[in-house]
Amino acid sequence: MSSPIPQAPVTSLLSEARSKSAQAEHANGNGAPITRSIDTEPTFQHWIYDMVIWTFSVVFDLFFREIRPRGAYRIPRHGPIIFVAAPHANQFVDPIMLMRQIRNEAGRRISFLAAEKSMRLKVVGTLARSVSSIPVARTQDLATPGTGLIYIDDKEKPLVVKGQGTEFTKECTHGGLIILPNSLGHAEIENIVSDVELTLRRAFKDEKAIEHLLSGPSKFKKAPKVDQSQVYEKVFARLNDGGCIGIFPEGGSHDRPDLLPLKAGVAIMALGALELNPECDIKIVPCGMNYFHPHKFRSRAVIEFGPPLSVPKELVKMYSEGNKRESIQQLLEMIQSALLAVTVTSPDYDTLMVIQAARRLYKPAHKKIPLSLVIEMNRRLVIGYTHYKDDPRIIHLREAVANYNKQLRHLGILDHQVEYATLSVPRIFGKLVYRSLKLFVLALGALPGAILFAPVFIATKKISKKKASEALKASTVKIAARDVVATWKILVALGLAPTLYWFYALLATWTTWKYDLVPQVRPVWLVTVAAMIVFPAITYAALRIGEIGMDIFKSLKPLVACLNPNNMSTIAKLRITREELSKEVTEMINSLGPDVFPEFDSHRLMQS
Repeated sequence: MSSPIPQAPVTSLLSEARSKSAQAEHANGNGAPITRSIDTEPTFQHWIYDMVIWTFSVVFDLFFREIRPRGAYRIPRHGPIIFVAAPHANQFVDPIMLMRQIRNEAGRRISFLAAEKSMRLKVVGTLARSVSSIPVARTQDLATPGTGLIYIDDKEKPLVVKGQGTEFTKECTHGGLIILPNSLGHAEIENIVSDVELTLRRAFKDEKAIEHLLSGPSKFKKAPKVDQSQVYEKVFARLNDGGCIGIFPEGGSHDRPDLLPLKAGVAIMALGALELNPECDIKIVPCGMNYFHPHKFRSRAVIEFGPPLSVPKELVKMYSEGNKRESIQQLLEMIQSALLAVTVTSPDYDTLMVIQAARRLYKPAHKKIPLSLVIEMNRRLVIGYTHYKDDPRIIHLREAVANYNKQLRHLGILDHQVEYATLSVPRIFGKLVYRSLKLFVLALGALPGAILFAPVFIATKKISKKKASEALKASTVKIAARDVVATWKILVALGLAPTLYWFYALLATWTTWKYDLVPQVRPVWLVTVAAMIVFPAITYAALRIGEIGMDIFKSLKPLVACLNPNNMSTIAKLRITREELSKEVTEMINSLGPDVFPEFDSHRLMQS
């Protein structure tokens, strides 16, 4: 029998931190001392905060089909908290969504650390200031192209960077960054020797970065060192008043399937505040931002809250005595472990697709698993796959599942639609006719609202694609910049939709007055009021009808495929393949699961 996954060196500290915070997990009456919390006090600023969150709640309920909190009971109701959230997959949407869930579930208000670059934007900056965000200058936002090319000429000396045509003494600073293209990472400058040579404090973390520089000269960007002392002072003051701070410790939004390395800032905030006031008892709450297609309209999300962490006193003592780097590193490892426990991460996109397919194959077809449990299953499957990825049985199973996914894409059908192969031809034809007629009726019902809202749909799509393209060019970590798409869709709709409906309302009012269409309506401004109610209602009805219609539309292609003589045998064989794969996946999970998770119960997920 295989042994459980080896525990990280930080596990003991993490367990101790959770144990210490267990009694304070419900700070509203389970024996923990109740302290002053500035974020719960009634003030005009907090009223503005609540109004902004309420407004976005309405918008988010339209954009997302379902948003579910998980583990919200763990959020302390009083005392200072640092909320650490990851992955940061939805630029400006993530903080608002998290603020909404925490306000609704625990009554707390968060001051998020926001990029100073973003807060200089007129709309975003206004909204960020209205919810008490704290601006942070990020080094990557100050990055500019460097002159010349850089390379490493000795594999044994990865800290020594050489230049061709470079001007290190003029352009670079001690403590600044050297940033490589194609998301290969960055490194901090320790010393500038000359215009064509500098040394790094630590080597590039990614081996691919070193190989890239060894293979030949490369373009690069440089960024100056940023003084964050004022930011830390504001954070310390907020925590000392019992308030809440929110931060995305990856340092920026991205669309990668795994977590980016955590920045040291979150650890410095916690340790620095405790150094100034050892009695403030800061809790660190990990928040997993789990999305299903985050950039798409009417997608789903699960926000998971992990157990609050208490910062071990020995780390605070170590930090106070000057051993800052070691204490910061250990706390970052604790936070990293806590975040991995509430997120679904994967080394690459293909692996994630295989994991999700395996979860669907493991799920019984006649049961609907709750959204929050889907996230937990995905996370456990990723952990299990990571542990056994070199096992020949897992390699074979991965190839089989990947091939099954490929066949589904070739036929243009989804996993749950393979069951159509069990139906007779007359029944398939009957379903096709019935659903086509139903889709036609729904399309007629949705048409007026779709026409009214069409300018917004077109504008949001074009502008969000343009912003994504701009963000991709400016980033060193994004893959396709999908993390900015939802943000700009929402922002554009927020600005354009009210303007558009006012235009419709005024047009309706003018038309009524000009042609005396409703003579008995006096005063005529009542038409404006009625139009501002009716037109949005028509659009909302079209949205709900269209959502049903889209689900029906997606089901038509598999039905047509099943009626195609060339595909009938293929789909029938695919159904058999699915049954065999489902059996193989289930047996593999039930066999290896107890080795990875000692508390594993092969029936527990099925019975939930």
